[in-house]
Amino acid sequence: MSDSSILPPARLRPEAELARDALSTPVLSRAARLARWTGPGTRVDAGGGLVDEQLPEAAAELGLSGEDAAAEASEAWRVAVDTGLVEVVDEEEGTVRAGAELDLLTGGSPQDVLGVWLGALETVLDDASVPDLGGLVDAIAEGSGELDLDALDWNPEAEAEFLDGVLGNLYLLTVGEAAPGDAPVPLPALAASVIVPEDMAEPSDDVLEQVSDAMMRLDDQFRMLEPIGLVEYRPVDEALMADADEEPAAPVDDTDVARYGLVRLTPLGLYGLRARLLEAGFEAPAVGDLADKGADALLDGTAAYPPAAAHAETEHWLERRRPLEAARELLAAARGADPGAPLRRLRCQQALSLVGAAAEPALRDVLDDAELGGLARVWLAEHRAADVPPPSEAMIFWLTIDTVAAQLAAEGESEELRSLVEGLAQQHSGFFDTAWRVDHPATADVLEAMGRLHADRKTAKEARKAAFKARSQQGG
Repeated sequence: MSDSSILPPARLRPEAELARDALSTPVLSRAARLARWTGPGTRVDAGGGLVDEQLPEAAAELGLSGEDAAAEASEAWRVAVDTGLVEVVDEEEGTVRAGAELDLLTGGSPQDVLGVWLGALETVLDDASVPDLGGLVDAIAEGSGELDLDALDWNPEAEAEFLDGVLGNLYLLTVGEAAPGDAPVPLPALAASVIVPEDMAEPSDDVLEQVSDAMMRLDDQFRMLEPIGLVEYRPVDEALMADADEEPAAPVDDTDVARYGLVRLTPLGLYGLRARLLEAGFEAPAVGDLADKGADALLDGTAAYPPAAAHAETEHWLERRRPLEAARELLAAARGADPGAPLRRLRCQQALSLVGAAAEPALRDVLDDAELGGLARVWLAEHRAADVPPPSEAMIFWLTIDTVAAQLAAEGESEELRSLVEGLAQQHSGFFDTAWRVDHPATADVLEAMGRLHADRKTAKEARKAAFKARSQQGG
């Protein structure tokens, strides 16, 4: 994905609901508890971490026990410092106090809370890109006492890029039109999405080994990312990792697939990843972004949306307007001879289907409009309106060209469009003899596409000839 990519729109939960989710995450709630626990006697080292002798007390404050209690308390403290919940007052003396951000968790807006949570998320993501600390210690011990990244076989930038790529694909799987809804994504499929080349029909043994290694890395990383509320994660079955020298067998059914790890992006995680994508320069829209904008922004903005997302965005837009006024605004925005106009008219037609009978006066007003008259007749006929004048042959052909142009822009040369093209040529004898004369900017392009799409060689040739005539007419 390049940073110029326009991603499908995300359907976000209300910010108040997301803020409640953020406050209840183990990572943020622990950091907040330590910030409130901080007092005059709390001391930190030169890096801002709690001094070792205070870690047991911090762990007790968090209700932690066991051999990992001190490490977990230390991590919670670092999140508190990184997010501003705790402020270092004097580095030399190692004194600290509760930070200004702490008040935002109780007295701030939902957006304030989510801002603090996003800071905590960045800290956890940074941690998730770091290999096991035991490996770091071993690498230092075997060397000269300094950290040797080459000996560790760890590239911080590459590791962060790998995790970003995985999370980006998980985001796409969550917001895309073919998204599995609330179904979790199998870890092997997610790992393969960033390892296996798109043009590789059958992964090689070397690639499969890379996928297996990536799964193990992701298993560790998702275990770390679940407590911040980014994902819901079912870890890899430890029995599969019992023998490191033996490759686990391929899963055979849904139950078996679950043993290899399942991950789902939470609503809070969807919010967080979208915020990071926006920060990185991606166009990552959310349903509702266009609700306060004009009809021109709605029709242009939803042009690249999948059908379900365009439908949802249009519903949001219509909820804030009176039906008749909305219909008139949509029709006015649908006019134009630019390349994007056919798809705008298609989105307009789809939007008007949601307005209902109240839109009828607006449709009758444009019956004589060269660009909108055919669209208006279709709408009125579908709503069984009385006294609808029949369209002229010229209007029928213009609307046909406009519709095919819109479908080409929306979904390319799809099987659905292929069926439409073949139906048009079959239903109208001499279709191409008339179609090339249609005064529409997209006539030649549409006829060329029809020539590529039609399965019958003779008909396809007729379409190409008609396209040549249309282009010659436009050039003249």
